[in-house]
This record gives sequence, structure tokens and C-alpha cells, in this order.
Amino acid sequence: MEFLHAERRCAVSAYDAKPWLKSYDPWVTPEMTLPDETYVDLLEKAIAHDPDRAVFHFLGTTSTYRDLDRFSGRVAGYLAARGCGRGDVVGINLPNTPQYLIALAGILRAGCVASGVSPLLTPREMAHQINDSGLKALVTLDAIFEQRVQKIRNEIPSVKHCLVTNVTDFLPAYKRVLAKALKKVPVGRMAPIAGKEVLPFMDVLRKDQPPRPGIKIDPGDPCLIQYTGGTTGLPKGAVLTHRNMVANITQAVAWFNLKMGGGVACSGFPFFHQAGLYFGLITMSAAYTQCLIPDPRNTDHVCAEIAKYRPAILLHVPSLYQMLMDNPAFAKIDFSRCEVCISGAAPLSKEAITALEAIVGRGKVVEILGMTEASPVITMNPLRGRKKVGSVGIPLQSTRLKLVDVETGTLEVPVGEVGEIIVHGPQVMKGYHNKPEDTAKTLRPFQNETWLYTGDVARMDEDGYFYIADRTKDMIIVGGFKVFSREVEEVLSQHPAVQFCAVVGMTDPKRPDSQVVKAVIQLTGEAAGNDAEAVRKDLLDHCRENLTPYKVPKVIEIMAAIPLTAVGKVDKKALRVKG
Repeated sequence: MEFLHAERRCAVSAYDAKPWLKSYDPWVTPEMTLPDETYVDLLEKAIAHDPDRAVFHFLGTTSTYRDLDRFSGRVAGYLAARGCGRGDVVGINLPNTPQYLIALAGILRAGCVASGVSPLLTPREMAHQINDSGLKALVTLDAIFEQRVQKIRNEIPSVKHCLVTNVTDFLPAYKRVLAKALKKVPVGRMAPIAGKEVLPFMDVLRKDQPPRPGIKIDPGDPCLIQYTGGTTGLPKGAVLTHRNMVANITQAVAWFNLKMGGGVACSGFPFFHQAGLYFGLITMSAAYTQCLIPDPRNTDHVCAEIAKYRPAILLHVPSLYQMLMDNPAFAKIDFSRCEVCISGAAPLSKEAITALEAIVGRGKVVEILGMTEASPVITMNPLRGRKKVGSVGIPLQSTRLKLVDVETGTLEVPVGEVGEIIVHGPQVMKGYHNKPEDTAKTLRPFQNETWLYTGDVARMDEDGYFYIADRTKDMIIVGGFKVFSREVEEVLSQHPAVQFCAVVGMTDPKRPDSQVVKAVIQLTGEAAGNDAEAVRKDLLDHCRENLTPYKVPKVIEIMAAIPLTAVGKVDKKALRVKG
């Protein structure tokens, strides 16, 4: 028995030995001296580096860093004049457009905290997030303003200012008219709201505003409040400080050996997803040019942008890479300038990596592991060094990972065995906004330090590479987005025909790297005799009214009795096997 204990002690010491360090690229140092700066400091340096360099391309238009400086300065001045300052939260409710990055830069330059509000949220979901974060101002689309903000205008008392824009506002006049006439873009009507200032966002950009405030921001101040799903079904706001974001950006810049103003980048990740926002923050702070993709499902457009601008860096979810490979135009693109294709948010199969590298070049695909609570990047495969297919790579600089037992989270597991990933590093969030209990469950003491418990189960090999074995049991990955079954179940349970329900993920037959949401329903006695198809339609309508589109079940199965475990819990394992 003593031999077994000694063997276990020897095995778990491998985490502290950091076996992954030997796989770092030559230019990557194990520990980094992180700058004592804010993200605004990084942005100011990038603007000064080359003001006339393009900051983004969007549907045939180009804006420069000089434009970004002028426009974001006006946003900052506008906010300051309305009393929005250090620590106040401002929401951005837009797709990937120039307005998003301009608003983001302006919010941060005003000393405010930026919070992404997904354009996919229902009015119910929007109201929860707005009230939870205490937004003082909101930048939104005209269509969302008319269809959702107006519906909840009396439920969001903290919002005093609404800046409204259209997807086409940065396009030439003839393109704006044509796009709206042909109904290529959603359009909504802006109207006054009692007790709130409602203005066109472009008026703020085009008119002189009060000077940008000279607010002193501390690196420990909140930079972002980004919402992430929770097992309770209600999203939680991860508070990411300027120090967190500067650390994670600095790590990635060194990892990929990026040079200031070094090239073009393209991502299909939406900015309301932390990975997409992080990518946008990196490109701006490194004086890169980003191709903005408002609709990644339009692979013809994505291919055309890649072919035209030939980016050095690509970042997409696995399902988008698969969709691009299904488009014949993708294989015809010249990828000689492409240095890396980053894949995250879901696993990329070995077959998909092989097929993708046959097009973009061998060794260019890099898988990563991240989560909103870690700013988001935790591990990556090396840029030039050894990549292990199926692995999410090795920990970033100044970042430690351990695997602990899933049951208690207090014991390290031996190398090669599965356990929950816990993380210690400068990119780990400050906590959840106004949720001390949830924070205490996620940021927990271990060996006299505070560690982030990720909920992801993985194993580590002898070289220090990590392999995801499973997500938290109830998590479903739909096109890179996390869906927690509990939230969907709570919505379904509100329907009068539902007695019991369970939600699980099943493989998407059209996208093997993704999943679809499956709901299993046990009807009430009164509803059991109704037409099954009519019940399914009614349930789907109910879900569409109350859930973001990617959370809506694609499959609804009605069962006479949902299987239960010996203790009376829904047996989701049996449902997954059956599904």
C-alpha cells in the first residue's frame, strides 16, 4: 500500500514539474514579466504606431487607426458628458461591424466597462443580462431596438442612453440604400423612449463631442463583463480586469511571435463571444488589420475576403472550418501568407485537421482551450513546435494547470488519468459580477492558492499536453456556443403540456464536429392524448419565444416515461446512449 501511495505522489508531482516547458517554441519564455498597463495603454501605442494603417475591412470599406482614434474619442467624450465614467457598464448589442470595435474602444477610453450583449438574445434574456450588469448605456442595432428593446423598455431602468445603428451605416450611401431596398439587412425604426436618451450612433461619430476625459484607469479595474452560461440556467457575468486582458493578450502576442503592424487577421467568431472579442482586442492592440465578418454562414463572402486580403491569422470554430472546406472556393485560395489557423470552442476532429492542412499548409492548424473566465485562453499547441492531433496543447506562459479528482476537487490525479482542469494564472477572472456564491464555487483554494475550477475533464500525457475527455456533463456545444441543458429544461418545464423533461446533446449529422440540442419530454396526463406533432410544434414555438436560436431543440422526442436512476434523478446517460 505504501508503494502505491509513493507512486501516486511521484505521478502527481509532474504538474509542478511543468513537463510542457520543453515543448515551448524557442522564443517563448516560461514566465513573463507582464506590463503594468491597461488595455487603453496598449491601444494608444497601436494607434500611434501607424495612424494611417487599416484597422478593419468591412464589406468593401476600410477604416484606419486614425479613424478609430477620432471616432472612439468621440464615443468616450459622449459617455463622459452623460456621466458615464470609471466603473460604469456600457453594453454593445451588435454583430461584427466597425461600430462594435469603435464603441468598444470608446467605452474603455472613457474608463467604463464594456459588456457584450448577444444580438441573438430574446427580450427575456436581454432584460436579465442588462439588469444583472446594471448597464447605463446600450449600443444596439435598429432592428433589435424596435423588436426587443422597445418590448423591455420599462424593465431596464438602469439604461439611460441608447445609441442606435444599422449594419450598413459604414457603407457608401448607394450600398446602404440598395441593401435596405433588397432586404439584405434587417432594418428597424428608432423612436423615443420616455426617460431614456435615444440617438443615432453615427450622430455621435460625425459630430464634435466634449473632449475625451483624462481618466486614470488602474490595471486592476474591470475592463469587461462577459456573460457565460451557468448550470443554474442563468448566465453569469465574468469580471475581467485590464490586468487580465493585458496578460492574456501579451501571452498570445509572444506565443505567436506577433510584430506590431505585422499583417491581416480574419475571424468568424462573433464579438459577443469572448474568443471573438479577445481576437478583436489583440488585432487592435498589435496594430493588425482585421477582416470583419458579419455573417460567417455566408461562406462565399468569407472565402472572398480571405482571397482578397490573404490574412496571416485565421480564427474560426470547427464547424465553420468544415463549412469553408465544403465550399469549392476555399481550396482555390492562396494560403502562402497564412501563418496559423486557430481553432477553438469545440474539438476539431483528426480527419478535419488533416483535410484543413491539405488546403492551408501542413502544421498550420493550432487548437486551443479557453473559457470566458480565463480571458479566455488557457492552453495552445505550439506555433512551430510539436503539435499533437487531438490535444488542446500546453499551458501558456506564467500559467499552471493541474488535474484534480472530479468528485471532491481536492486530490491531484496521476498523469494519464482524467480529472477536472484547474488553472492558476494572470488571465484568471476577478470573479462573477454580484455573485459571490458562484465565484466561491469556481475560484477555490487549492494548496494555499486560488485556482479556477473549469468544469472541463481532461487527461495530461507525459509531455504535458492536455486532451479534453468531456465537457461538464450537461453542456452541449452547438457551433462553438455553449448550451446548458438546465436553462432549456427550465423553459420547457414552463409549458403546461410538460410533466418531466430532459435535454441532452446529440451529434449533428450535418456537422460531425458540432452537436444539436435534443429534448426528451414526458407529457402530462391531459396532454398525452393530443396529436404528437401538434405538441412538438407548440413546444418549439414556446422555446423560440424564450431562447436564443442555437439553444432551441432541434429534436423533440416524446416518451411515455423518462428513465430515472435509482435515486430518482433523470438518467441522462441512458438518454445519451439512446440518442
